[in-house]
Amino acid sequence: MKKVEAIIRHFKLEDVKNALTERGVTGMTITEVRGFGRQKGHTEMYRGTEYEVDFVPKIKIEVIVADAKLPAVLDTIVRSAQTGAVGDGKIFVTELTDAVRIRTGESGESAL
Repeated sequence: MKKVEAIIRHFKLEDVKNALTERGVTGMTITEVRGFGRQKGHTEMYRGTEYEVDFVPKIKIEVIVADAKLPAVLDTIVRSAQTGAVGDGKIFVTELTDAVRIRTGESGESAL
């Protein structure tokens, strides 16, 4: 099993969610996050004063998938979240050793 964490733009959330649902992803966790990468924030104007925004607001999507579904899930996220501009985000993949469904006690991929 793999844990996929995708950091994307706010306005791409619905596109990514719908695309993942069509691919058979049955659950996901969404978190509003702030951060920066190569983009290094941006400048905004407020009441005629320019100021620097160091941490850009983003959305973090977390999904757990079986190893066999990983390539399709990664491709789906990239295609649906991509705008081609700096700041589109990143995807991180980590290995999961186990998952447990609290209600039934099932573990492993059957818990997904």
